Amino acid sequence: MGNILPMTPRPQQLKQITDLLANFPAVTLLGPRQVGKTTLARELAVQWPGPVRHFDLEDPDDQARLADPAFVLRPLTGLVVLDEIQTRPDLFPLLRVLADRPALPARFLLLGSAAPELLRQVAETLAGRVAFHELDGLSLEEIAAAESGSAWLDERWLRGGFPRAWLAETLPESKAWREAFIRTYLERDLPQLGINLPALTLRRFWTMLAHYHGQPWNGSELARSLGVSDKTVSRYLDILEGTFMAFRLPPWHTNLGKREVKAAKVYLADTGILHSLLGIGGRDDLLAHPKCGASWEGLVLHELIRRSGAQRGETFFWGVHTGAELDLLIQRDGRRLGFEVKLTHSPRVTPSMRSARETLGLNHLYVMCHGEGKPWPLAEGISAVPALCLATSEWQP
Repeated sequence: MGNILPMTPRPQQLKQITDLLANFPAVTLLGPRQVGKTTLARELAVQWPGPVRHFDLEDPDDQARLADPAFVLRPLTGLVVLDEIQTRPDLFPLLRVLADRPALPARFLLLGSAAPELLRQVAETLAGRVAFHELDGLSLEEIAAAESGSAWLDERWLRGGFPRAWLAETLPESKAWREAFIRTYLERDLPQLGINLPALTLRRFWTMLAHYHGQPWNGSELARSLGVSDKTVSRYLDILEGTFMAFRLPPWHTNLGKREVKAAKVYLADTGILHSLLGIGGRDDLLAHPKCGASWEGLVLHELIRRSGAQRGETFFWGVHTGAELDLLIQRDGRRLGFEVKLTHSPRVTPSMRSARETLGLNHLYVMCHGEGKPWPLAEGISAVPALCLATSEWQP
C-alpha cells in the first residue's frame, strides 16, 4: 500500500491546526488512539518557526519531568505539545493561567483520545481559550493522493482508516492489528479515562452494536440481550461515541403528520473495526455478509460529513414507517442537500427518493454509488455520484 503517513503529510489537517493555533492560545486535537495525532504534531513541529517541546504524558520520563508542571511549563516559549492530555486533568488550571499571559510566549497543542464531553475540564477550565479539532482516520482524498488507480477503494473500505490497519503489508496483518487495537482499547484505554467496566461486557455490547450498524437505535432490545437496563446500554453507547468508536445520526422531523422514525441511527465510526467485530476476513466475506450494504453506507456517510465540514445539528437522516427514507440530510448555509447511498454501479431513481426530495424540499439529491467516473443526472434534481468523486477536490455537492 505504500507507507503514506511518513512520506505524505496530511496538508489540509495541518493547515487547519496551524490556522487555529494562530487564533487561539491552545488547540485540542482529538481523535481515537492510533489515528495519527502524534504523527501530525511532529509534522507541525518541523514547520513551526520557533522552538517546540513535546511531552508524552504516558512516558514515565516525561511524567517525572512534569512533577512540578508550573516550574517546567511556565518558562517555555514557542509550541508546547502535551500528548494524551486526558491522563493529566490537573494541568488544566495551570494551562488557563499560561493561556492568559500577555503576548502569549507559548502556544499549546493538546492531544487527546476522548471527545470534549469526556474532557469536561478542557471545556470548563479553558473556555474561550481553546479550539477543538477532530482527527479521523485517513480520508479517501488523502489516500488517493498516494495511490493510483481505483482498486484501493475497496481495500480502504475493508481495512478501515486507521493508518496502521491501512499500511499493514497484508490483510491478515491488518486484521491482527485491528484485533489488538480492540483489546487494548477495552483493557487499557478506557480504564485510563476512568471508565471501569468489564472488558468482556463492553466487547459483547460493541459486537452487538456492530450488528445494528446503520439501524435506528433500539436500546431496549440491546438491554434485554445483555441482561442490563436501558440506562446502562445508553451509557455504553455514550462511551463508544465519546471515544470516537461510534457516531449517531439524529432523525429529521418534518412536522407534516407523517409517522416518522424518531430514533437516531447508530454507526460504528471505522469500517475496519466494524468488520473485525463482525468476523469479516476478506472481500468475499464482506460481500456475502448481511451488513455489507450498511457497512458501505457508513463509509460513504462518514466521508460525506467530513467532506462537507458539517457540524452537529447540521446532519440528519429521515425516514417514515411506511418506507420512504433518506440516508443523509445536510442542512447548512441555507441549503438542504440529500444523499442516498447505494452499493451499485448503476443506481436508479426510486419512489422513496422522489418522496424524500419533495417532502424535505431538497435543493438537490445525490445518489452515492460504487465505482469511478463523473457524476451524471438521473432525474430533475437528482444526480448519481460515484464514491471515488469523494477522493478528489473537483466534485463538491
